[in-house]
Amino acid sequence: MGARVLVAEDDRKQAELLRVYLEREGHSVLVVGDGRAALDRSRAYRPDLVVLDVMMPLVDGLDVCRILRAESDVAILLLTARSAEDDLLLGLDIGADDYMTKPFSPRELTARVRALLRRSGRITSPEEEVLTVGELTVDPGRFEVRVGDRPIGLTAKEFGILQVLAAEPGRVFTRAQIIDRAFGFDHYVEERTVDAHVMNLRRKIEDDPAAPRYVQTVYGRGYRISPGTPGPVAA
Repeated sequence: MGARVLVAEDDRKQAELLRVYLEREGHSVLVVGDGRAALDRSRAYRPDLVVLDVMMPLVDGLDVCRILRAESDVAILLLTARSAEDDLLLGLDIGADDYMTKPFSPRELTARVRALLRRSGRITSPEEEVLTVGELTVDPGRFEVRVGDRPIGLTAKEFGILQVLAAEPGRVFTRAQIIDRAFGFDHYVEERTVDAHVMNLRRKIEDDPAAPRYVQTVYGRGYRISPGTPGPVAA
């Protein structure tokens, strides 16, 4: 389930990119362009997380951070083009939960946002949920997978990919999204490596890997999991 995210960024192009990245992750996003609006909208919108640029007009981002922290326990992610250690430490000292220095990758942003939301308890960790799709059962707590009564042995990466897909049946995930969610932003993985893991995964869980019932390819987009009829397999 997505979260409510307030993005405070005066650069319109950067703000739009942030909105797109976060909405792709299923979050509801509100964008404002100055510090005063950030404070006003935060009080009215009651976001789960605020993505806050340090350099903003009217009210400086660090001042916004200080005020927000005095008023609530909302998760705060600071964005800064400045790499000075004093600025970053000040942001953390006055209540920011994390910071990122521009430029940054979309995968790093979404991974940090997800980690902050999970730590703050504003999203439920999928690691606690047993996932069932048709006859397929994925139990993250026990690291177990079954198709019907048949146990399936998977590698850690295969399990991670399957867990990502099974958590949202029918949703199409790009390879980059799968890498981000299954391996984390601190792991470098080529996108085509996902294809190899999916191929191995199909061999293990599908009755006919050439016509998969579960892990299906959506041409030009990525992968999804479906309990329905066999789907296409070409990348």
